[in-house]
Order: sequence, then C-alpha cells, then structure tokens
Amino acid sequence: MTLTASIVVCALLGLLFFFAAVRRLRRRRLMGGMAHGAAALVLILAAACAALVGANLRSYQRLSYEQPAGELQFARVGDREFNATLTYPNGERANFALHGDEWQVDARVLKWRAFANLVGFDAAYRLERISGRYTRVEDERTLSRTVYDLNAPGRIDPWELVHRYRSWLPWMDALYGSATFLPMADGALYEIKVSQSGLIARPLNQAAREAVGSWH
Repeated sequence: MTLTASIVVCALLGLLFFFAAVRRLRRRRLMGGMAHGAAALVLILAAACAALVGANLRSYQRLSYEQPAGELQFARVGDREFNATLTYPNGERANFALHGDEWQVDARVLKWRAFANLVGFDAAYRLERISGRYTRVEDERTLSRTVYDLNAPGRIDPWELVHRYRSWLPWMDALYGSATFLPMADGALYEIKVSQSGLIARPLNQAAREAVGSWH
C-alpha cells in the first residue's frame, strides 16, 4: 500500500507540475516553464520506476505462490505397511493402505504464462493417484505394489476442459505431469502444495522431519 500511495502521489504531482509548466510556457515564462517541466519529468519517471518495482514484486509473489492440495498422515500397521490418511483442503478425507518405504502422489498440472499469473491465474491441477514405492528397484520389481486413483469419476473436470480447448487459450503455457515422494513413517505428517512449477511436499511434524533426515 505504501508503494501504491507513492506511485499515486508522484504521478499526481507530476501532472500538476506538467500543467503548471504548460501554463507558464503559454505566458512565455520560459525559465519557470522549464523548471516546472523538469520537475514534472522527474516525478513522472519516479512514478514509472515505482510502478515497475511494484510489478516485479507482484510477479515474484504470484510466481512463488503455493496453493494447498492436502495433508498426508501415516500410521504403521505392519512391516513396510502403512495406513495413509489424505485430508483435502475442503476437509474431506480418504484412507489408503500403502506398502513400501515411501509414498508418492501424482498430479496433472496446467501452467499459465507469466502475464496470466500477474492477473491472478494460479497453476491448476488435478491429483491423479497415490501409491507406495520402494527405495530399492529390486523390491519394486518383486514386492507388492499399491496404487489408488485420486481422480473421482463423474465430476466436471476443469483440467480436462482446458486440455480439450487449449487452442483457444493462448495464455496457457504448459500441461504436464508432476509427482512428489517422501518416506513413510509412523505418525509422520506431510503437507502437499502446488506451486507454479508443480507439486511440493514438506514435513509438518517431528516424525516426518526425522524420516526425511534419515532418508537415503
């Protein structure tokens, strides 16, 4: 708000000095007109520079914005077996039995071009699936795999609509798949967010931080 006020004040003062310069030049008061004109130019340039700084700050804020996609908590029920509870931002919950050492969430992401981000368009996403994964490739090939669909059928899907009519949306940048995975541990709680570049996962409690700290 301070930056916006500065822009407005500088622009208004610049206009006042500009009109004053024009009035003095019409009266053939060259020195006064030139002085007021120079002041008007300085103030207008200052307002323009402040506006550019504000646009860059807003651009950074928009491009670094992260929207919550859910929280994921684990409870161990056996050897390399966990019960996972996914809590969506609207409070809805879903439970999954996962086998393995790590969890993985996949999503489809729609990324907008920079100018669309500036006017408020955030990356759109659709969670696709959640699965358990093993650290060792040999275990991935031989042990039990668990995977679940997160895309409920029968609902209106904005991502699918945009994908279908992408030729009509020149401000759209990219459609791509994104995934994030971290270790499972008893009592671990993680947050999942969507940035302008894809999925991000972070530990939220000590159990999760310890699991990530000893992860190899």
